[in-house]
Amino acid sequence: MWTRCSLLDLLINDGFIVDGSGNPGFYGSVGVEGETVHVFRGDLSDTEAARVIDATSKVVCPGFIDVHAHSGLVIMAEPEHHAKVRQGVTTELVGVDGNSYAPFTSHDDFLAFFELNSGLDGAPQLPGSWSTVAEYLSMFDDKVAINIAYIIGNSPLRISAVGWDDRPASEVERANMRAMLREGMEEGAFGLSTGLDYPPGSYADTDELVELAQEAGRHCGIYHTHLRNKLGDQFLDPVKEALEIGQRGEIPCHLTHFYQKLTHSGSAEQLLGLVDETVAQGQDVTMDCFHYAYSSTRLLILIPEWAFNGGPEKLKQVLRSPEGRERLRQEIRPRSGSFTDLMLTNFKHPHNRKFEGKSLAEAADMMEKSEVDTICDLSLDEDLQISYVSPGPNLATLPDFITHPRTMIGTDAVLLGEYPNPRSYGTFPTILAEYVREEGRLTLEEAIRKMTFMAAHRLDIRERGMLRDGMKADIVVFDPQTVKSPSTVRDPKQFPIGIEYVLVNGRIVVDQGQHTGVLAGRGLRHGRA
Repeated sequence: MWTRCSLLDLLINDGFIVDGSGNPGFYGSVGVEGETVHVFRGDLSDTEAARVIDATSKVVCPGFIDVHAHSGLVIMAEPEHHAKVRQGVTTELVGVDGNSYAPFTSHDDFLAFFELNSGLDGAPQLPGSWSTVAEYLSMFDDKVAINIAYIIGNSPLRISAVGWDDRPASEVERANMRAMLREGMEEGAFGLSTGLDYPPGSYADTDELVELAQEAGRHCGIYHTHLRNKLGDQFLDPVKEALEIGQRGEIPCHLTHFYQKLTHSGSAEQLLGLVDETVAQGQDVTMDCFHYAYSSTRLLILIPEWAFNGGPEKLKQVLRSPEGRERLRQEIRPRSGSFTDLMLTNFKHPHNRKFEGKSLAEAADMMEKSEVDTICDLSLDEDLQISYVSPGPNLATLPDFITHPRTMIGTDAVLLGEYPNPRSYGTFPTILAEYVREEGRLTLEEAIRKMTFMAAHRLDIRERGMLRDGMKADIVVFDPQTVKSPSTVRDPKQFPIGIEYVLVNGRIVVDQGQHTGVLAGRGLRHGRA
């Protein structure tokens, strides 16, 4: 324990401290001893430290927590994780959208799912293998730049217990899924995720998901959901299903990347009104969002769910067959806008890299084929791994969601290809620049709370998310007058301005805006993080 006679490892001096609680900021200093924070006000003339950082005119706050990340594989191949840590992220939640990578009972199924989802989570060279949640989390300890919290997707549970087919799970199969989820929660997972636009997880009906949610809830986890967007009216009905699962499952319900889409028939007020009404009735509901007008995901999301029935090899048969293609031509439509708005990225073969940054319509013209045939041929040639960026959120109403008192911040960053979504590099600085400094939609304290303690509290990540004595030293120092992101759709790989220092577990990972190469992150275990 530190005393006035002890030498601190680091002293961040004379900054404006915003501690993450939402309370007013104050001027003071933050000391770091090992992995632990000490907060000081007043005279520090008799306090010594191995290094002192002058934080005059700077903000000192907890490290940012990204509650929707697609880094669960790519960070193993690129452990310095520049895109995230250089915008101040010190912890992120992976395993989202129902697409996670443990537990798996069959390595062949793992490899098939790895390929199927490579347009969303990447297909990096992995440093090892695993099958359980415990083994997966151990892959991160002191091997990556930031902390990793993990949530179990329903897809690996369903693949392991049911297989790849579109059919209801039997009672025995449901019991097996619950047992796998229970074991994974005991090994440190933070809850259950679903991505109900992504087969095979989307083959689960509401009752199946309620049973899994009940199991996660018994272990104090959360239900983190990408909605079943094609359900019913494709507007309020998907939200109602998620809220029903949370209510019947007796579990906190988190609506991820929640916003009004350009294709929605109704208003932002209707969506948020439904959430407010549910909260008023006593249900625990939260959301996350980002301020970008572009969506990004795997190209395969354009393909109807029936084509995935049976798994990746059956999908490839559909993509190759004349009969399958004819049916796809009748059914595939752009999710919003047109095929001219859908920008392709993440090509691994040199002969296809001419399509990087091209629209699907442009690629079809270059190949002298229809858009659907272009999707099929490129997907087969690229082993299903293509990603895309396209218009999606209604930019005009995003502030309604971001400023809502139950919303926190998530990047939904797909860190693939030459043209990743700009939010991959700039989500958190954009909130600080636009919502706080330029537009005054949020106070500095409100914004920091959404990025830190609110997320830590939602996930039950203990000892992080606030700057208080004894908490873990995940810290960001930034310049509130200059912080911003220059990242754009056509030039996305630009690091933020104004993020000067980032500490993870007490070690400096970003020093005067530059990555130090330090790998101080670890896999966080629920209840022990």
